[in-house]
Amino acid sequence: MTRRLELIGLRDFPLVQPGDDLAALVSASLAHNGLVLEAGDVLVLAQKIVSKAEGRYVVLDEVTPGEEAMALAESTDKDPRQVELILRESREVLRSRPGVIVVEHRNGYVHANAGIDKSNIPDAAGRDQVLLLPEDPDASAARLRTALRDACGVAPGVLINDSAGRAWRNGTVGITLGSAGFAVLHNQIGETDLYGRRLEVTEPAVADELAAAASLVMGQAAEACPIVLVRGFHFPAAEAGSGALLRDRAVDLFR
Repeated sequence: MTRRLELIGLRDFPLVQPGDDLAALVSASLAHNGLVLEAGDVLVLAQKIVSKAEGRYVVLDEVTPGEEAMALAESTDKDPRQVELILRESREVLRSRPGVIVVEHRNGYVHANAGIDKSNIPDAAGRDQVLLLPEDPDASAARLRTALRDACGVAPGVLINDSAGRAWRNGTVGITLGSAGFAVLHNQIGETDLYGRRLEVTEPAVADELAAAASLVMGQAAEACPIVLVRGFHFPAAEAGSGALLRDRAVDLFR
């Protein structure tokens, strides 16, 4: 059980470019911050630096919107080229209104605008570009974990987070898009409370709780702190990724 948790934002992390070796950058940043990885540590990375390293940029001038994108763009007051990308990255459009399109992303999570935006994204030689989510965030997290094990001698848990809204509350929180090295859910069903009552549905989404906590340290604007080291997190190791966090449509009351 975690009783004390440290969240340490890595200072002076460089701007990430396509093709950069994230493991090398993280290792160098840990040293720059006077930190050494310890067993049980978790590294939380902002989705954008993973996408940037993987070259997930798209220049909008190079996108030709189809009829569906044109119609949806008109009803949502959005750039048809960006709407085309949203459709390409999605399994299904779930809801839409002016300014936002809520979709089931092709990786399974429900996300506004398929996670595509322009914040903290440089222009491409004067042309607008956007950044897509990583192709496979769980695979990205697993590769980074292995590379850090080889570079540092310790395999940390790795979590890739992003900001998302929720159907029943205002504001955004950090959520997990990809993970490696630990169980994303803590199943307490069958345990008892203080009065001996059996827990029936208690299953904290510990990965999302870490993602949200790290988001507080990262910030959302110009803070330039895309990586947070979490120390003191004590939950079982696991090889499975983040899929257990996705609620099946059959029990999703909002779809």
